[in-house]
Formats: sequence, C-alpha cells, structure tokens
Amino acid sequence: MPVTETAVIDALRPVEDPELHRSIVDLGMVRSVGIDGETVTVLVALTVPGCPLRNEIQRRVTEAVVALDGVEQVGIDFTVMSDEERVALRERLHGDPGSTAGQSHAHGHAEGRRIPFADPASRTRVLLIASGKGGVGKSSLTANLSIALAQRGHSVAVIDADVWGFSIPRMLGVDRPPVVIDEMLVPPEAHGVRAISMGFFAGEDQPVIWRGPMLHKALEQFLVDVFWDDPDYLVIDLPPGTGDVIISMAQNLPRAELYVVTTPQPAAQRVAQRVGFMAEKVNLELKGIIENMSWFTGHDGTRYEIFGQGGGEELAQRLGVPLLGQVPLVEELREGSDSGRPVMAVSPDSEVARAIAAIAERIDVELAPTRRYNSGLKLLAD
Repeated sequence: MPVTETAVIDALRPVEDPELHRSIVDLGMVRSVGIDGETVTVLVALTVPGCPLRNEIQRRVTEAVVALDGVEQVGIDFTVMSDEERVALRERLHGDPGSTAGQSHAHGHAEGRRIPFADPASRTRVLLIASGKGGVGKSSLTANLSIALAQRGHSVAVIDADVWGFSIPRMLGVDRPPVVIDEMLVPPEAHGVRAISMGFFAGEDQPVIWRGPMLHKALEQFLVDVFWDDPDYLVIDLPPGTGDVIISMAQNLPRAELYVVTTPQPAAQRVAQRVGFMAEKVNLELKGIIENMSWFTGHDGTRYEIFGQGGGEELAQRLGVPLLGQVPLVEELREGSDSGRPVMAVSPDSEVARAIAAIAERIDVELAPTRRYNSGLKLLAD
C-alpha cells in the first residue's frame, strides 16, 4: 500500500517540539506533506529563525516518518512562523499579557499578569533554597537536587534568583539562552531541568548593580513571562542572607517551602538561623535543613570532619524542623559544578549523589503536602 498524507500526519502527531513539549501537529508546525513514490517530504515551520533545536526536530520527524511502511526516504524543508502566528501561539500556550490587567500584587499578580505558582489550585511545589552566607555550596546543591527530582520522574524548573552570584546555567551545563516567542521566554533544558537565570542576560564578568525595585521586577518576569508549563517542582536558588530577593519571593509565592543550607561549623549555623527566623516573619513555611560539606573521606577511607560537626543537627533542633541529610565534601561535586557536568547526572552512584538523591526522596515523599481529593479529580483542601 502506498503511504498517504493522513498516515504521515498521524505518524507525526506524537512528535513533540523539544522546547514546548507539545505535538508539532497540534502546534501547527507541520505545513505540508509531499509524497513521491517512496519519498516523503515534510515542510516544518520553526517557531523562531535560527531555532537552536532545529537538528533535533529534523531527527524526530525523520525517525517518525521513515518508520512507516512504504517510505524509503524522508526530506525535510524548513520555514519560520510569521509574527502573527507567534502571537497566536504565545496566547494559546501562555495567555494574553494584558488579560489580567489591573489586578493587585496581593493576589499574586505582577504587572497585570497572574503569577501561576501563587494560585491555590497550582500543583507546582515551589522550593526556595536559602543560606545565611555564601560559600556553603547552596547553588551546586540546588542544581543537583533539581536533577535528582527530575530523575524521580518529575518535571522540574529552576529559577536562578541569586542575581548577583548567578551560576545555575554553568552548573547545569546549559550553553544557550532562552528562545523568545513573541513576549514569552522558553527556558533551555539540561538533564531534564528547565532553567532561567540572570546569567542569560548579563555576562559572567558583568556586575548586576540593581536596587530593590529592579530586582523585584526582574524576578516577577522570571515567574510570569517564562513558559514554565506547570512543572511538578519549581526550585529557586536564592541569594545568601535575608535581603530583598527573599522578601519578594515571599510576597509573590506565599505557598513556597523554604529549605536552608548550612555547613557543620557553629559559626555558619548561627548565621543560617537568621534565615530560619526570617521565614516566620515573612510567613514562609520552613521545611528542613540540609547540611553540606559534612565530611571528607580520604583515600584510606578515613572520614575527616574538616568543618566540625553537628551544626546542621543543632540548627534543625533550634528551628524545629528535620535535618534532611548530610552531603559530603568531594572534589567531584565542585568539579562538576565548574565544568557543567553535575554529579547527579554523570556519577549517580557516587557517595555524594546518593546523599542528594536521599534528600530529594525525603522532600518528594516525606514532606509532600497532604491533599484530599474527591474522586481523584477535584482538589478539596490543601
């Protein structure tokens, strides 16, 4: 039987755009199908000129069509959506930027746009990763914890809200900026984690010299202008300390869960406790403590507690929350963060990766919000 256009379209229906995670047929990207004997030619409209994942789209389309009986050769031509088509696509996926104009910040709105994660019906768990001071490994833990949650089968997004010390793109190995479709940012993805960061908009050597209102606006844009697509988890890497950013996040994300990273030394623990006490003041729920750099295991198997011991446990007791885990100090974690080869992705069986995976499991299972459902469909209480 010769292949038909209907058969080709049906074969392409399961093929997803790698960034938007929607069928290329449903998105209107398949413009035409030409059939000449055993050769099929497909015209695909890319969302933007210079689409960074064009080769991946070509591979997916080719594999889907060549699998059909009667097809020996597949040719793919590309065109690009018009400005009007991009506007329509953005409105369909992300809504109209002006549709909620005039609503207040108090109801989770920013610049007239609704913050999806502030909605009580949102199924996304927002995890704020904080520390009292810099240098405790908060960002590398954020990156690897996000990957660990993705490895548990969840859709995971990360906001690098450490606007002065942004590092998440480098740590995840993300090497391209977000794609802009009309006014919607589509975040790049690595290791199953989508990420947005000030690092995409400022050079590594460029200082971000901003005061409170500018920061507040930038963070709101990360929440409302990015196509996050309702992830299971939104993990936010906060700057160290108790400044403007954490206050903004508390206002914009009243249902967020706060996790504090500390090291075992008493001095670090005393600084970290300020973040814990601040959570109460800004009505954020403090859920747990993560102790990093807990020990170093030498080649002889001896465990060296370089930064002392007990700081995480003492802080957890003082704040009345669990110590979720202790992460050892290993060169692999630091090297992976510097080179864009995160340890959770490249060495998932290592001592440090197992420790992070165990913390991810506790957050995912033990600390999951209790919810009651009617017939498994309607959310009754949160």
